[in-house]
Amino acid sequence: MRQPNRIQVYAALSIPLALSVLGLKYVAFLVTGSVALYSDAIESIINVVTAFAALGAVWISAKPADANHPYGHSKVEYFSAVLEGVLIIVASLLILREAWRGFHHPRPLDAPLLGLTVNGMATALNAVWSWVLISRGRRLRSPALLADGRHLLSDLYTSVGVIAGVILVAVTGWRMLDSTIAALVAVNVLWSGWGVIQESTAGLMDHALPDNELEQVQSTIAAEMLGALEAHDVRTRQAGRVTFIDFHLVVGETMTVLASHAICDRIENALTAKFPDSVISIHVEPPHKQKDSGGVLLMSDEP
Repeated sequence: MRQPNRIQVYAALSIPLALSVLGLKYVAFLVTGSVALYSDAIESIINVVTAFAALGAVWISAKPADANHPYGHSKVEYFSAVLEGVLIIVASLLILREAWRGFHHPRPLDAPLLGLTVNGMATALNAVWSWVLISRGRRLRSPALLADGRHLLSDLYTSVGVIAGVILVAVTGWRMLDSTIAALVAVNVLWSGWGVIQESTAGLMDHALPDNELEQVQSTIAAEMLGALEAHDVRTRQAGRVTFIDFHLVVGETMTVLASHAICDRIENALTAKFPDSVISIHVEPPHKQKDSGGVLLMSDEP
């Protein structure tokens, strides 16, 4: 049986934390009867579902390549992130429904201080764990952890706004404000869900590396290609935590296979040092395939 890696451990830990936050927020709603706190609890249900989805995604993505998936399974993390975005949008619609009901049938708050205290505990847990997931997601290049962490961060902002709003309701006695806050929460949740979907679909469409990372790839190839004539048609894509890099390397017509292979090894080692989870493909070509006087050419620079 495969041992869990670090990404899987963080994804697994998200489940009990999400359940704890959901329980606390639902208790806060039951204590107060606040529609705004109800909206906060509804969003936490999505956190629980997506925590399970993220764990499944990172577990599958860690499977080694096989005959049916020769490039591995890392892209499955993007599906998890897309699912999370869709569920976030569903949650926003549910919140809007409750807000609409609250506008028509406003009710006073019960025990607001106790409810706010309980909700504040849940908010503190989300604050700590969102920072953990985002920082580790970036370090481990995991779209699933990043999507989960960013959603928790948006949930954190939402919770802070809800707490401030419920305090205003308790102080002013304006019941309609409770439903207004819930509606604003729904809009914010809807916006965050759309952002998660956009980012995830970019990965599914084989989006190239960010410009700064693409420049690192280019400069690394240029620094390590001593003995070759040119490198061109550099292409990159990101699939979960795996980086794919391929390009053409032009060498002299008298260069032996052994010598050209040594250059390729040197370039691959340097790229792997900067992009640990990477798959690198180099196509060696003869001099007549040269496109410029030397150096590295990006595919996008070609007519």
